[in-house]
Amino acid sequence: MSTAKDYISIQAEDFDLSNEVSLLEQNNMHDGAVVTFTGRVRNKNDGLQVSALTLEHYPGMTEKSLEKILNTARQRWKIGRIRVIHRIGKLNIGEQIVFVGVSSMHRQDAFAAAEFIMDFLKVQAPFWKKELTEQGEKWLDAKQSDQHKAQHWES
Repeated sequence: MSTAKDYISIQAEDFDLSNEVSLLEQNNMHDGAVVTFTGRVRNKNDGLQVSALTLEHYPGMTEKSLEKILNTARQRWKIGRIRVIHRIGKLNIGEQIVFVGVSSMHRQDAFAAAEFIMDFLKVQAPFWKKELTEQGEKWLDAKQSDQHKAQHWES
């Protein structure tokens, strides 16, 4: 089960990166490392020009899936606080999509846990992405490279 130190938010609103880092650090004299990842909407994918991205999710199931991922990370590494934010709705080029932040006493655990959380979020959390490209709208499938990355953690 995730702890009070964990924070998961699925939201349409943008987030403030510096505020999220501050919340990981605030009154946290125990952890010496804070690692973050921010994913953004890029302007090209699979050789096509992209003008926007729409993200949908399965409410309730998405949060449970993320909680399971965070619980697994907590079992594997000694980590302090975790923050995960994933946006939904229509996003324009350059907008933030996802934030993963992890604090830990040591950087190795924070780096590994943040990468693990992001890798499993890509393949296990029920989000659906639709790109608006120069050729029209296109639903995206999970990438094989993301599947391989997640399998790496299981070996």
